[in-house]
Amino acid sequence: MKKTLGTMAAAAILMASTAVAPALAQTTAPSATPAAPNAQTDTTMPATGNGAVAPATGSSAAGTMGAASTSAAAQDYLTRQTETQVSANDYIGQSIYNGEDKSIGNVNDLILEENGGIVAAVVGVGGFLGIGEKNVAVPMSKINISRDADNNNKVRLTTMETAESLKAAPEFKTLDQQQTDNTTTSSTGGAATTTAPAGGATTPSTTPKP
Repeated sequence: MKKTLGTMAAAAILMASTAVAPALAQTTAPSATPAAPNAQTDTTMPATGNGAVAPATGSSAAGTMGAASTSAAAQDYLTRQTETQVSANDYIGQSIYNGEDKSIGNVNDLILEENGGIVAAVVGVGGFLGIGEKNVAVPMSKINISRDADNNNKVRLTTMETAESLKAAPEFKTLDQQQTDNTTTSSTGGAATTTAPAGGATTPSTTPKP
Protein backbone atom coordinates (compact mmCIF):
# COMPACT_ATOMS: atom_id res chain seq x y z
CA MET A 1 0.00 0.00 0.00
CA LYS A 2 2.83 2.43 0.82
CA LYS A 3 4.53 1.54 -2.46
CA THR A 4 1.41 2.36 -4.41
CA LEU A 5 1.02 5.73 -2.72
CA GLY A 6 4.65 6.62 -3.46
CA THR A 7 4.26 5.69 -7.10
CA MET A 8 1.14 7.86 -7.45
CA ALA A 9 2.91 10.81 -5.77
CA ALA A 10 5.85 10.57 -8.17
CA ALA A 11 3.52 10.50 -11.16
CA ALA A 12 1.69 13.58 -9.91
CA ILE A 13 4.93 15.51 -9.49
CA LEU A 14 6.08 14.53 -13.00
CA MET A 15 2.78 15.68 -14.57
CA ALA A 16 2.93 18.98 -12.69
CA SER A 17 6.46 19.71 -13.88
CA THR A 18 5.51 18.89 -17.48
CA ALA A 19 2.58 21.32 -17.40
CA VAL A 20 4.64 24.15 -15.83
CA ALA A 21 7.52 23.95 -18.35
CA PRO A 22 5.59 25.24 -21.43
CA ALA A 23 4.09 28.03 -19.35
CA LEU A 24 7.53 29.13 -18.26
CA ALA A 25 8.77 28.94 -21.87
CA GLN A 26 5.97 31.24 -23.06
CA THR A 27 6.63 33.82 -20.34
CA THR A 28 10.41 33.88 -20.75
CA ALA A 29 10.74 33.69 -24.59
CA PRO A 30 11.50 37.08 -26.30
CA SER A 31 8.79 38.64 -28.40
CA ALA A 32 9.16 37.99 -32.15
CA THR A 33 7.33 41.23 -33.05
CA PRO A 34 9.87 43.94 -34.06
CA ALA A 35 9.73 47.21 -32.22
CA ALA A 36 8.13 50.12 -34.05
CA PRO A 37 10.76 52.31 -35.71
CA ASN A 38 11.59 55.55 -34.03
CA ALA A 39 10.30 58.60 -35.88
CA GLN A 40 13.76 60.13 -35.71
CA THR A 41 15.29 57.06 -37.34
CA ASP A 42 13.19 57.59 -40.50
CA THR A 43 14.59 61.09 -41.04
CA THR A 44 18.21 60.12 -40.42
CA MET A 45 20.30 59.99 -43.62
CA PRO A 46 21.42 56.40 -44.34
CA ALA A 47 25.08 55.58 -44.14
CA THR A 48 26.94 54.01 -47.05
CA GLY A 49 28.99 50.84 -46.79
CA ASN A 50 32.16 52.67 -45.74
CA GLY A 51 30.43 54.60 -42.99
CA ALA A 52 30.03 57.86 -44.95
CA VAL A 53 26.71 59.63 -44.82
CA ALA A 54 24.76 59.45 -48.09
CA PRO A 55 23.91 62.84 -49.65
CA ALA A 56 20.47 64.23 -49.03
CA THR A 57 17.99 64.30 -51.88
CA GLY A 58 15.99 67.21 -50.52
CA SER A 59 15.74 70.83 -51.63
CA SER A 60 19.25 71.71 -50.43
CA ALA A 61 20.86 69.13 -52.73
CA ALA A 62 18.69 70.21 -55.65
CA GLY A 63 19.67 73.82 -55.04
CA THR A 64 23.35 72.90 -55.11
CA MET A 65 22.95 71.03 -58.40
CA GLY A 66 21.02 73.95 -59.90
CA ALA A 67 23.76 76.40 -58.92
CA ALA A 68 26.40 74.13 -60.46
CA SER A 69 24.44 73.91 -63.72
CA THR A 70 24.05 77.69 -63.85
CA SER A 71 27.77 78.16 -63.25
CA ALA A 72 28.63 75.72 -66.04
CA ALA A 73 26.25 77.45 -68.46
CA ALA A 74 27.73 80.86 -67.64
CA GLN A 75 31.11 79.67 -68.89
CA ASP A 76 29.67 79.37 -72.43
CA TYR A 77 29.13 83.15 -72.70
CA LEU A 78 31.70 85.83 -73.37
CA THR A 79 31.96 88.48 -70.69
CA ARG A 80 34.86 90.57 -72.07
CA GLN A 81 36.22 91.51 -75.46
CA THR A 82 39.83 90.47 -75.97
CA GLU A 83 42.51 92.29 -77.96
CA THR A 84 42.18 89.80 -80.82
CA GLN A 85 38.40 90.29 -81.15
CA VAL A 86 36.88 93.05 -83.28
CA SER A 87 33.36 94.43 -83.02
CA ALA A 88 31.18 94.94 -86.08
CA ASN A 89 31.02 98.61 -85.06
CA ASP A 90 34.77 98.76 -85.67
CA TYR A 91 34.05 98.01 -89.34
CA ILE A 92 30.72 99.52 -90.31
CA GLY A 93 30.98 103.24 -91.02
CA GLN A 94 34.77 103.25 -90.85
CA SER A 95 37.00 104.54 -93.63
CA ILE A 96 39.31 102.14 -95.43
CA TYR A 97 42.74 103.44 -96.45
CA ASN A 98 45.06 102.49 -99.31
CA GLY A 99 48.81 102.06 -99.22
CA GLU A 100 49.26 105.84 -99.51
CA ASP A 101 47.21 106.37 -96.34
CA LYS A 102 44.32 107.91 -98.30
CA SER A 103 40.69 107.01 -97.71
CA ILE A 104 39.22 105.23 -100.72
CA GLY A 105 35.79 104.41 -99.31
CA ASN A 106 33.71 103.54 -96.26
CA VAL A 107 32.57 100.15 -95.01
CA ASN A 108 28.78 100.03 -95.35
CA ASP A 109 28.14 96.42 -94.37
CA LEU A 110 29.67 93.04 -93.55
CA ILE A 111 28.84 89.77 -95.28
CA LEU A 112 28.83 86.72 -93.00
CA GLU A 113 28.37 83.04 -93.70
CA GLU A 114 25.50 81.28 -91.96
CA ASN A 115 27.92 78.94 -90.16
CA GLY A 116 30.08 81.83 -88.97
CA GLY A 117 32.97 83.89 -90.26
CA ILE A 118 33.13 87.22 -92.12
CA VAL A 119 33.43 86.81 -95.89
CA ALA A 120 33.73 90.37 -97.14
CA ALA A 121 33.35 94.01 -96.25
CA VAL A 122 30.98 96.00 -98.45
CA VAL A 123 32.83 99.22 -99.32
CA GLY A 124 31.08 102.21 -100.87
CA VAL A 125 33.28 103.84 -103.50
CA GLY A 126 32.84 106.82 -105.84
CA GLY A 127 30.02 109.30 -105.71
CA PHE A 128 29.69 112.29 -103.47
CA LEU A 129 28.04 112.24 -100.05
CA GLY A 130 26.59 108.83 -100.84
CA ILE A 131 25.11 109.93 -104.18
CA GLY A 132 26.28 107.82 -107.10
CA GLU A 133 28.18 105.53 -104.76
CA LYS A 134 28.80 101.91 -105.75
CA ASN A 135 29.10 99.04 -103.30
CA VAL A 136 32.00 96.64 -103.79
CA ALA A 137 32.44 93.51 -101.65
CA VAL A 138 36.12 93.41 -100.75
CA PRO A 139 37.26 89.98 -99.44
CA MET A 140 38.47 90.07 -95.86
CA SER A 141 41.78 88.59 -97.01
CA LYS A 142 42.47 91.93 -98.72
CA ILE A 143 41.78 94.03 -95.63
CA ASN A 144 44.29 94.54 -92.83
CA ILE A 145 43.29 95.47 -89.30
CA SER A 146 45.44 97.40 -86.86
CA ARG A 147 44.86 99.39 -83.68
CA ASP A 148 45.98 102.94 -83.08
CA ALA A 149 47.50 102.95 -79.59
CA ASP A 150 47.55 106.76 -79.59
CA ASN A 151 43.82 106.92 -80.31
CA ASN A 152 42.24 104.68 -77.65
CA ASN A 153 43.14 101.54 -79.65
CA LYS A 154 40.77 102.57 -82.43
CA VAL A 155 40.66 100.05 -85.28
CA ARG A 156 42.21 101.16 -88.56
CA LEU A 157 41.36 99.39 -91.83
CA THR A 158 43.81 99.36 -94.72
CA THR A 159 44.03 97.60 -98.07
CA MET A 160 46.39 97.33 -101.01
CA GLU A 161 43.50 98.06 -103.37
CA THR A 162 43.27 101.49 -105.00
CA ALA A 163 40.34 103.76 -105.62
CA GLU A 164 40.60 102.98 -109.34
CA SER A 165 40.57 99.20 -108.83
CA LEU A 166 37.51 99.39 -106.61
CA LYS A 167 35.65 101.62 -109.07
CA ALA A 168 36.39 99.11 -111.82
CA ALA A 169 35.29 96.13 -109.67
CA PRO A 170 31.82 94.60 -110.15
CA GLU A 171 29.04 96.05 -108.05
CA PHE A 172 27.79 94.03 -105.09
CA LYS A 173 24.03 93.44 -104.79
CA THR A 174 22.13 92.06 -101.84
CA LEU A 175 19.36 89.47 -102.15
CA ASP A 176 16.74 92.24 -101.90
CA GLN A 177 18.37 94.17 -104.74
CA GLN A 178 18.55 91.05 -106.88
CA GLN A 179 14.85 90.36 -106.25
CA THR A 180 13.99 93.93 -107.20
CA ASP A 181 15.98 93.68 -110.43
CA ASN A 182 14.30 90.39 -111.37
CA THR A 183 10.84 91.81 -110.68
CA THR A 184 11.54 94.89 -112.82
CA THR A 185 12.83 92.76 -115.71
CA SER A 186 9.79 90.45 -115.55
CA SER A 187 7.31 93.33 -115.52
CA THR A 188 8.85 95.01 -118.60
CA GLY A 189 9.14 91.78 -120.53
CA GLY A 190 12.68 92.56 -121.60
CA ALA A 191 13.93 95.01 -124.20
CA ALA A 192 12.45 94.83 -127.70
CA THR A 193 14.91 94.08 -130.52
CA THR A 194 14.55 94.72 -134.25
CA THR A 195 16.88 93.27 -136.85
CA ALA A 196 17.00 94.65 -140.41
CA PRO A 197 17.63 91.81 -142.90
CA ALA A 198 19.70 92.20 -146.06
CA GLY A 199 17.98 93.54 -149.17
CA GLY A 200 16.07 96.31 -147.43
CA ALA A 201 13.19 94.06 -146.29
CA THR A 202 11.81 94.74 -142.89
CA THR A 203 11.26 92.24 -140.11
CA PRO A 204 8.26 92.60 -137.80
CA SER A 205 9.05 93.71 -134.31
CA THR A 206 9.44 91.00 -131.65
CA THR A 207 7.73 93.16 -129.06
CA PRO A 208 4.66 91.25 -127.82
CA LYS A 209 1.27 92.83 -128.53
CA PRO A 210 -0.72 93.99 -125.54
